[in-house]
Amino acid sequence: MLTPGREVEVTLVKQLGPGLSYPAVVVRDDGNHAVVRAPWAGPKERDAGYVRFEQGDVWTEHFWRDRWYSVKEIQAADGRIKGWYCDVARPARVEEDRVTVHDLELDLWLSGDRQTLLRLDEDEFVASGLPERDPGTAARARAALDELEELARTGLDELLGA
Repeated sequence: MLTPGREVEVTLVKQLGPGLSYPAVVVRDDGNHAVVRAPWAGPKERDAGYVRFEQGDVWTEHFWRDRWYSVKEIQAADGRIKGWYCDVARPARVEEDRVTVHDLELDLWLSGDRQTLLRLDEDEFVASGLPERDPGTAARARAALDELEELARTGLDELLGA
């Protein structure tokens, strides 16, 4: 289990394009659900169309060792919740000083006011070749996206322990 207050390296391995690694601080870990916090890891601001990721944003990231997704709560520098960015991914591999997640390209966005719910990157999922290369994993990824959408509508706070 990860130790609260300790710094870990989070690595997001992408199917398409370069991945991303960044430092984060452990908030808690119950042996299955690990939570870390990190500042926005991008080199500059990024307007995604539905939200703007900016320097000063704080990401509280939830990873599970047995679920096919992760959930990131994004908080603006002023404390306002911008929303939740959910990655469909293989279950997290958690080691003493590292969390590694293999992204499967499908994503979900829930706005901070909970009024906007978007399924994202389905074109990237198809372009990754995963549906043809590994239909079983592709089916699990699609099921995880459906589960995330249902949780976003009904039980995200309970899932995150909020």
